[in-house]
Amino acid sequence: MTRSRALRVSHSRVGLSTASVYPETTAAAFELAAKLGYDGVEVMVWTDPVSQDPSALRRLSEHYSMPILAVHAPCLIITQRVWSPDPWVKLQKAKAAAELLGAQTVVVHPPFRWQRDYSRRFHSGIEQMANETDVRFAVENMFPLRVRGRTMSAYEPSWDVAAEEDPYRDYTLDLSHSAVSQSDAIAMLDAMGDRLAHLHIADGTGLNKDEHLVPGRGTQPCAQVLERVAAGSFTGHVIVEVNTRKAVDRFERETDLAEALAFCRLHLVKAPA
Repeated sequence: MTRSRALRVSHSRVGLSTASVYPETTAAAFELAAKLGYDGVEVMVWTDPVSQDPSALRRLSEHYSMPILAVHAPCLIITQRVWSPDPWVKLQKAKAAAELLGAQTVVVHPPFRWQRDYSRRFHSGIEQMANETDVRFAVENMFPLRVRGRTMSAYEPSWDVAAEEDPYRDYTLDLSHSAVSQSDAIAMLDAMGDRLAHLHIADGTGLNKDEHLVPGRGTQPCAQVLERVAAGSFTGHVIVEVNTRKAVDRFERETDLAEALAFCRLHLVKAPA
């Protein structure tokens, strides 16, 4: 008699980044996440006032019964003055918001090169903040700039956070960023190892721009990464962070976000041995 072998389904929750609905609002992201069956949201803190207001975010979370899984600190150039021009104040506010909202993770980018004092103290400062809370500060891989055949980094000490000699306690792996940097995403996943705390699932084709395609529409090993996550000891969240700004209407945006969620559900399984 042949014994049946069962698939192992990951218990990781799949969330929707509020950035995925741009140019719609943070509130629209909660609405869409609930409608499409996501397990929660990651809040991208940016220029939308609601994204900066933990009380408003809590009301949205309760109204749509959508847990807030992560808070993405305002690290982009366009958010340099959101919450404060001081990057440490931004992180303190992100930590306080995550604690209030019950979020497991704060996503943070490595410092820009011109943030000299911040970059000098970044590693020790992140470690100290992590010691003060149960919230994980998951440092995200970024990418270099390629201009006229030259490659340069806007980040200090590197865009490739997993390659630094002194590892961070927790990492975010972003597969759109690995596409831009033309990195081996599986090798980056292995380098992060058990320190992988958070996953941004998206795709890219290796162009010199951050595409954030629906997974499966580019060249990144999105399926393999999800399967590896399902097979391992990953205890973080999988967050769909895709670009739908070119959607012609709400229906097309919903279709893209539903496809991304279905892709994650399909591949967050471990095949039987």
